[in-house]
Amino acid sequence: MAMHTFSAPDMADMLLCYGYTHGCGRAAARLYRRRYPTRRQPNHQIFGSLYRRLRETGSLLPRNSDRGRPRTRRTANVEEEILNGVGRSPRISTRRLGAEYHVSHMTAWRILHEQLLYPYHPQRVQGITPADCAPRRAYCNWLLERAEDPTFISKILFTDEATFGRTTLTNIHNEHIWADENPHARTVRSHQRQFRCNVWLGIIGDHLLGPYHLPHRLTGDRYMMFLETTLADAVDDLSLAVSMGMWFMHDGAPAHYSHNVRAFLDTQYPGRWIGRAGPVLWPARSPDLTPLDFYCWGHMKVLVYATDIPDIECLHQRIADACETIRNTNGIFNRVRESMVRRARACIDADGGHFEHLL
Repeated sequence: MAMHTFSAPDMADMLLCYGYTHGCGRAAARLYRRRYPTRRQPNHQIFGSLYRRLRETGSLLPRNSDRGRPRTRRTANVEEEILNGVGRSPRISTRRLGAEYHVSHMTAWRILHEQLLYPYHPQRVQGITPADCAPRRAYCNWLLERAEDPTFISKILFTDEATFGRTTLTNIHNEHIWADENPHARTVRSHQRQFRCNVWLGIIGDHLLGPYHLPHRLTGDRYMMFLETTLADAVDDLSLAVSMGMWFMHDGAPAHYSHNVRAFLDTQYPGRWIGRAGPVLWPARSPDLTPLDFYCWGHMKVLVYATDIPDIECLHQRIADACETIRNTNGIFNRVRESMVRRARACIDADGGHFEHLL
């Protein structure tokens, strides 16, 4: 049921009902039905669409309603059924809608577009369990309490490892080439000869430590050796102001949980490390709370995989160049710290669950 099939008084009364119910479409539909039982009854989604159209365009008429080629003839019942179908199954495609209600998929698309409904892409997030929510809330509360000191987050060395290979996942839906003729371009998806490397990075204050290459199979002993030698040298290179009172953070990977690693951290950072079974518990399955995951790795992989990588030496150089690009980005680490605080607050608001929609 398109909005332009209603009269101006009908739409004015619909807006009044929508405002009276504080913007709740279903409540507005019930109120409209009680007040005007003899009128044609609109779908509950029309109330919100009517308000958005008036707010965004200054008009109650659909876009391009008075120009363009004649459209496929449709009935109010079909439009109502399509809107109801989307309400029941928001992930349904316009082709499925067209097949179910015997119209073209473009007609279904136009009906949804006229109601200011748009196809938003779902955001990929880490799977969490109900048991994860309480530890996530506890960690975020701890971080926010400490963050009342504006210098505290700058004292935490956030660390993580990630694997880089010859190829990465490619979304061909977003890949295109503008040209006046078809260039017959190709994207190579797999290679017989593969190579990869395991990369460690750390962020503390305005410093990015690394990249350091770790063994593909990281055991507790190998990780312990890295902490005692490579990381110790990197920390020694930091200024005294940065390294004094430093905290250490890593996630709950098996190599991080070994007894000798935990004993070393208890000695090196007494009461000042964050991790699995640490003085401050790192919540499992929480990449959305650490800057290496929610910012660094994704940005680096965009830079590293901008073009094909022919060999492992080129991959190492791309990783090093990407790290330099991040280091030379003005104010990036301050923005990352601000994002951490926002994310902690959003996680608490979401009761420890997924919170990306609140950012």
